[in-house]
Amino acid sequence: MQTMEEFPEDAPIRARLEKLLLAGLPTEAEPRAYDLEMQQSVLTRLQKIPAEDIAERIAIAGFTLHPYASEGIEEACETCMYFLSHRQFCALPELMLPVRPEWSCRLWRI
Repeated sequence: MQTMEEFPEDAPIRARLEKLLLAGLPTEAEPRAYDLEMQQSVLTRLQKIPAEDIAERIAIAGFTLHPYASEGIEEACETCMYFLSHRQFCALPELMLPVRPEWSCRLWRI
């Protein structure tokens, strides 16, 4: 298994994402995609965005730099089923982006 250090191509992308979010890029953190209809809507929109347009992809996915808290549940990338901890990477096919464990998006899943 590769470690984070073995994915050097992720570091500049992760840094760019973080810079966009720190600069105040507006994202659609709400409404959360808890039901199938909302999930499909968000995923369909993401599928239409070119892979290189990461600003638009993280905006639609509703990324935040901190966990999202709802009804006593903290939603962070590190607890999402799509998070690859050894790489700090979101493996949701429509995203496929390096992330940080404490970030969150509205497509979070247990």
